[in-house]
Amino acid sequence: MRGLMLFVAGVVVGILFMHPSHAVEAQAPGGLRLNHVGIAVTDYQESLNFYTTVMGFKVAYAFPPGPDGKPTTTFLQISRDTFLEMAQATAARPAGLTHMGIGAEDINAAIMRIRQAGGKVDDARSGGPSKSILSNVVDPNGIRLELNEQPADSFMHKAIESWK
Repeated sequence: MRGLMLFVAGVVVGILFMHPSHAVEAQAPGGLRLNHVGIAVTDYQESLNFYTTVMGFKVAYAFPPGPDGKPTTTFLQISRDTFLEMAQATAARPAGLTHMGIGAEDINAAIMRIRQAGGKVDDARSGGPSKSILSNVVDPNGIRLELNEQPADSFMHKAIESWK
């Protein structure tokens, strides 16, 4: 009986914790949060089929094909605010994890805070066709963190706002 009571109490606490009125998106100082993970794949179409059909992720947006007509980058939406950035592996970009995207509410403030803390971070730049604002930080292990801000006209902001 005691085990049943503990189980029921755990379920109730879990429900209360997960309820939107109690859930708060965890953010690091300065409004930073994990936004996406970038991967490079060896077989683009096979990987796209896997992530859409097997995993059930939806295509949020894709960049136009390269000059050779082959796909370049597709963003798959995992949840409202979380994406998988999939690109074709190349000699310069081997298959595997390429970077982690860190969302920033104010990229310039994040850059300033990182620099003040002793980090080396690139100046903000245009994300090109995505209309994101980007910057890069490399951690002590050589892992690239792509800071990104999503203005209202960016592809990612539009995907987030249209999430159902």
